[in-house]
Amino acid sequence: MARIFADDNTLDPRARQLLRTLIGRYIRDGEPVGSQTLARHAGLDVSPATIRNILADLEEIGLLSSPHTSAGRVPTPQGYRVFVDSLLQLRPLPEGEMARLRQELPAGGGTQALLGNASELLSAMSHFVGVVSVPRREQFAFRHIDFVPLDAQRVLAIVVFADNDVQNRIIRTRRAYDGGELERVSNYLNQNFAGHPLADIRSALVRELNAARSEMETLLAHSVELAGQALAGDEAGPDQDGAGEATLSEGMVLAGQTRLMGVQELADLDRLRELFEAFARKREILQLLERTIRAPGVRIFIGEETGLAPLEGMSLVTAPYTSGDRTLGVLGVIGPSRMAYDRVIPVVQAAAEVLGAALKGQP
Repeated sequence: MARIFADDNTLDPRARQLLRTLIGRYIRDGEPVGSQTLARHAGLDVSPATIRNILADLEEIGLLSSPHTSAGRVPTPQGYRVFVDSLLQLRPLPEGEMARLRQELPAGGGTQALLGNASELLSAMSHFVGVVSVPRREQFAFRHIDFVPLDAQRVLAIVVFADNDVQNRIIRTRRAYDGGELERVSNYLNQNFAGHPLADIRSALVRELNAARSEMETLLAHSVELAGQALAGDEAGPDQDGAGEATLSEGMVLAGQTRLMGVQELADLDRLRELFEAFARKREILQLLERTIRAPGVRIFIGEETGLAPLEGMSLVTAPYTSGDRTLGVLGVIGPSRMAYDRVIPVVQAAAEVLGAALKGQP
C-alpha cells in the first residue's frame, strides 16, 4: 500500500490534493474520475501509476468507490465528509448576492412573507430545495389581546403579535366568563405584558399568582387560566384553532422540490417519489432540522447521517437563524450529495444572517 498518511495520521498532502481534485471534478461533471484526468488537473508531479496506487489506497479506507461500469472512481459519503470537513475552500458570498438577500428579506416585511421568501431564495440560489423551519409563536412578543365569550365554556382569544400576525384561538374554560370579566383580563394583560414573549408572560403570571395576597388574586387567577391557553404558542392542546397560514402550522416552509427532477442521481422515478413523499410529510425533515437548532454555524448531513432513508444519497446543509440572543429556527438546502458545497454553504450561512436581522427588525 502506498503511504497516504502523514505522521499525525491525517492524509498526506498528495492524497489530500488528489481527493480534493477528484471530488471537485465529480461534483462538476457527474462522471467517475480516472487517474489520467487527475494527472492533468491535480497539479502534482507524479506518474499516473502513482496516482492509481494512491486512489486504490483511498478506496481501501472507504473514501472512494469504483462503479463496476467504469475504471474511474467516485466519492463515498465518507469521502464527502472528509472533503467538507478538511478540504473545502470557502469564500464569502459575493456582495451582489448579499444585496439580493437583503433586498428580498427586508425588515418589517412580516414573518410569514420573510420565511416564504427565504425558502424561495435558498432554492433559487442553490438550484435545489430550500427549507426553513417556522419559529414557535411563543418566541414572539404580543402587541394586543382581546377575549370574546362564545358560550358557557368557550372563549375566542384574538392575539395580535409584534410582527403584525393575527391569530384567533378558541380556548375552553372551566366556567363561563361574562364580557366584563374578559375585558378586565385583557386590559390587565395588555397594560402589563404587551411587548413580552409569550413564554415569559405565562411564567410571570404564575409567579405573581403565587405571591398575590390581595384583591388582585381573583383577577390573576382568571388571567392565568385564560392567558395560559390563549398565549400557549404552538404547544397548545387540540381545543385551539389557529388562523395562521397552513405552512406555519406545519412548522416548515419548503420551496423548489421540482428542481430535484433534473438531478442525475434521482433519475429513478421510485426514488424520486419516495423523496417527494418525505417532503409531503415534512415531520421527519422538521425533526432533523430541530436537531441542529442549538448548534452554532453551518452543519452538514451527508447521506445516512440524516437518519432518513429517503435522503440516502442526499445532503442537507443547515444554519440556525437568530434574533438577538434567541434562536428562532433553522434554514437550509436539501440536494444531492454531489452538490457544490463551496457554493451552497455560503448561501445558507448568509441567508441565516440576513433572515435573523430582518426578524430582529420587526416592530
